[in-house]
Amino acid sequence: MIRGGTSRGRTAVIVGAQWGDEGKGKIVDVLTQTFSVVARYAGGHNAGHTVIINGKKFILQLVPGGILRPECTSVIGNGVVIDPLAFLKEVASLRAAGVKVDGNLFVSNRAQVILPYHRMMELGSENAPLPCIWVLAT
Repeated sequence: MIRGGTSRGRTAVIVGAQWGDEGKGKIVDVLTQTFSVVARYAGGHNAGHTVIINGKKFILQLVPGGILRPECTSVIGNGVVIDPLAFLKEVASLRAAGVKVDGNLFVSNRAQVILPYHRMMELGSENAPLPCIWVLAT
């Protein structure tokens, strides 16, 4: 037995082989029915997937799909980049839809956080003139 009274069980890891829409979220949604913990380990709020359960549509970008199953614990792990505004908006929409978030969603204290000044720095670097670099063949 593991601390908390749960016994050891199966583990499944869903990993994408490319950037973009590969259907990982759909696979995770199917598997959440048989697992007690679902963790998201990487990515940011620019990703996501849509899940429809009992005719209700949920759009998830940061929160793992396990949150839609009351018996499942969801964890946002170390490698996830969290935009606090996007996170709070997503959690509020889940709560408004009747999803139990409190006690079912946990965020690693080592998850990465993107703040407004990060966006300003990125915008500045994208709009800055490129330096002139000469490449000379020998």
